Amino acid sequence: MAPSPETQTPLLDDVVEGAVDCNGHPVRRSSSGGWRSASFIIWVEVAERVAYYGISSNLISFLTGPMGQSTATAAENVNIWSGTASLLPLLGAFVADSFLGRYRIIIAASLLYIMGLGLLTVSAVLPSSQLQVLLFFFSLYLVAVGQGGHKPCVQAFGADQFDRQDPEECKAKSSFFNWWYFGICAGPLLTLTVLDYIQDNLSWGLGFGLPCIVMAFALLIFLLGTRTYRYSIKGDEESPFVRIGKVFAAALRNWRTTPLAIASEEESRGTLPHQSSQQFKFLNKALVAPDDLKENAKVCTIAEVEEAKAVLRLFPIWVTCLVYAIVFAQFSTFFTKQGATMDRTFVPGFDIPAAALQSFISLVIIIFIPIYDRIFVPIARSLTREPSGITMLQRIGTGMFISIISMVVAALVEIQRLQTAKDYDLVDMPSATVPMSVWWLVPQYLLTGLADVFTMVGLQEFFYDQVPKELRSVGLALYLSIFGVGSFLSSFLISVIEEATSWAGHTSWFSNNLNCAHLDYFYWLLAVLSAVQLAIYMCIAKSYIYNRGGMA
Repeated sequence: MAPSPETQTPLLDDVVEGAVDCNGHPVRRSSSGGWRSASFIIWVEVAERVAYYGISSNLISFLTGPMGQSTATAAENVNIWSGTASLLPLLGAFVADSFLGRYRIIIAASLLYIMGLGLLTVSAVLPSSQLQVLLFFFSLYLVAVGQGGHKPCVQAFGADQFDRQDPEECKAKSSFFNWWYFGICAGPLLTLTVLDYIQDNLSWGLGFGLPCIVMAFALLIFLLGTRTYRYSIKGDEESPFVRIGKVFAAALRNWRTTPLAIASEEESRGTLPHQSSQQFKFLNKALVAPDDLKENAKVCTIAEVEEAKAVLRLFPIWVTCLVYAIVFAQFSTFFTKQGATMDRTFVPGFDIPAAALQSFISLVIIIFIPIYDRIFVPIARSLTREPSGITMLQRIGTGMFISIISMVVAALVEIQRLQTAKDYDLVDMPSATVPMSVWWLVPQYLLTGLADVFTMVGLQEFFYDQVPKELRSVGLALYLSIFGVGSFLSSFLISVIEEATSWAGHTSWFSNNLNCAHLDYFYWLLAVLSAVQLAIYMCIAKSYIYNRGGMA
């Protein structure tokens, strides 16, 4: 029976368009989604990050210790694994957005993740052998495959719990990205020191086994929220991959089309909707039917062309963030190796694990994100009229500038460490502790965390917000792929510098004896590359035209 006119309007107002509940029924805003559901998902990601960093933060110590690899080789292996783990989300997001959906991929990826962590634990307790090495790397990359499905889908699924058509939920969604990053940094902060201490002083098997338990717990938490989630539904329209591919194919097919023919076609269809149509005008050729297909030809619509342009506009931003990703790769490799050579005494008889200093990155994030969200954003919003205070690209650029300062500070601290080693005649004693407090490294970790508050969160929101609705998992995977490619570039850069600086018996910048190495030169190089990157980024960001929800 149809509802009466009096009751129909409130009911429709409460229904979230484009979403259903776990049983496939229309979902109500008042009883689903929002912070109620997002809190489950944030806790799941907190647990997953504890598991991931429980492996990655101290991986270089395991490779140079029990595995017996050199510093440069271990750093390259960490970067390659980290890069793979950050690129695989592209595959996971594609499968989720095109076939299985985010919820199913999260469950399947979690099971693979748990299996990988379990096998990693077994490999850590096996005696040294070829079998142990093979099992270790197999399980390590199985964890990467699990993360490839888990990482983009969990965050996109969390953001899906907020309806961008509702003004209040739209504001909450922007806040969600801040608190999401707060959560994934708070969890590792509370556990990294404990796990790193267990790995360095008690047992690698126990140190890898605890993340496996945490990940299993995360899956249970996620399943508890099943009935409260909003599940996005696909329309009857073509896959966004097909639509976007069709535009590029049609534009290529019509490459000889004259500007006059395009202008005529545009005029016949009406004025193009907004200024973005003036960018990438070569794609407007997709609006014209080829001469041999004039009759009964199905040409691309204006909306499809604009959608393709919106995706294409992301790639210059993606490219200009790669140097930032190279800088980001250093805190889990060379920063940690620096700390291992320094005086790490906290109290007599207890040394701070070198990898535990990464907790300062999380510390500054969990302190500054509430300040950013509750104080900075309202003040900036009153001045700029931007809902998020400053634009997403302004936020990203601010973090890039801070990362340059972090590299300068890292280089200056390394110069001081090398000078201290020279003053105490420790240059040829790689195993000796340099009498310089490890606390000297804290400023570069704090600056790295502050840069993350701006750039990492900004990139997450940007790549989620600026892609078609059906491609939001892929959008977040593109964000993650920046750090995947950045890790590979870091590995490549290290390999090239290693070869270039160690020829004819010279000492490499990355010598196993860090007292003879020159990490300071490497940090100066990254600072210069970052400055060049920021200049190019600012030029591109200045001309970027935002998608304001036209594809939602």
